[in-house]
Amino acid sequence: MPSSAPAGLDARRAALDILELVREGQAFDEALGACRSFDQLTGPDRGFARALATAVLRRRGSLDHIVGAYIDRPLPKKAVRVMDILRLAAAQTLFLETPAHAAVSTAVSLASERRENAGYAKLINAVARKISDKGAATLAKLPARTDTPAWLWRAWERNYGPQITRAIAEAHHREPPLDLTLKRPEDAEQWRDRLDAELLPMGSLRLNRVSDVTALDGFDEGAWWVQDAAASLPVRLLGDIGGKRVFDLCAAPGGKTLQLAARGGIVTAVDKAGVRLRRVTENLERTGLHAETIAEDLLQWRPSENADAILLDAPCSATGTIRRHPDIPWSKSETDVASLATLQAKMIDHAITLLKPDGVFVYCVCSLQRAEGENQAREALARHPALSRRPVTAEEIGGLSEAITRDGDLRTLPSMLAPSGGMDGFFAARFQIAA
Repeated sequence: MPSSAPAGLDARRAALDILELVREGQAFDEALGACRSFDQLTGPDRGFARALATAVLRRRGSLDHIVGAYIDRPLPKKAVRVMDILRLAAAQTLFLETPAHAAVSTAVSLASERRENAGYAKLINAVARKISDKGAATLAKLPARTDTPAWLWRAWERNYGPQITRAIAEAHHREPPLDLTLKRPEDAEQWRDRLDAELLPMGSLRLNRVSDVTALDGFDEGAWWVQDAAASLPVRLLGDIGGKRVFDLCAAPGGKTLQLAARGGIVTAVDKAGVRLRRVTENLERTGLHAETIAEDLLQWRPSENADAILLDAPCSATGTIRRHPDIPWSKSETDVASLATLQAKMIDHAITLLKPDGVFVYCVCSLQRAEGENQAREALARHPALSRRPVTAEEIGGLSEAITRDGDLRTLPSMLAPSGGMDGFFAARFQIAA
């Protein structure tokens, strides 16, 4: 790179490459791991690149609206990278408080690096300057729904009402805190003090602005693992599993497997993706916990002995985790939800056959879509007369009574615990099968 290149160009280039990988179909976390230019960054540049790519994805609707106001006609499809460069420039001045000259000059430099984009350098320069001057005023006038695709907004408004839907959208604008689940919940106050963390009612520890999780006190000794507070709740619904045979189905990345093992269950973790199961095994080793791991398609798996309790964390649209995965609104569709709902129903039907008489079954998804949550619970009860619902109580989930539906299921929303930083959207239903 020539010495005259603007400072910080490498970080902007990495952010641009991450956006390209996401556009090509990779999930945001996968793109971070696969991006070579990002991997070469260190220190503040690495943090800035991630923050910049995240800001573009989190506020893409607003950025596109603002950029579009200063372009006479839509850019051709072949100029998709140019649009990403404009989004990066706008995100820096509107959300990251980057000096306008740095955002503009690096944007022009990025365009000049590729022959097919070089012809847009003057346009990028002009648009980026206008956004730095007037973009904030335009941003302030945009409605909350601007950063949510229409199909998602309609579904949430229909299911939760306009006020809660706006609160969900606003929660998605905020950077989420880091939540930890303790191996020994009885040591919560001790670890709260050691980590200078907030102790949430459900027992999770919450920290803000953590740049390196592995450097935190307790990581090497395996005292805790990263897990959103909402994701820690479904395991609680299984009750006392000490000495009982428990299946964790679709187990990766393994936070619930660790919870089950820490609660004394004889755990078998099943997941189709062997690569993702390696992460489960690594975390089991780090925490000193034990569980059997099996890489197999759940729908084909037949154990030698059925379980006393089953947790099925089914594959889903993950719309409840948009705070942490801002690519989801732009990578998922209504068609995806429908196909996932079909798969979820098949998994529920199969999981029930793996349960002992009088066994407990918890179905959960990190989705805000009722087709994947509430509807699945209702339809499972209709298909299986031997199943009965066991309602959730507030005491089981740290007193979070607002997360209990009229049917007695668990439904968390990103807008809950707002003063403390929110939580992921999760659904869980508990069933018992007749003896």
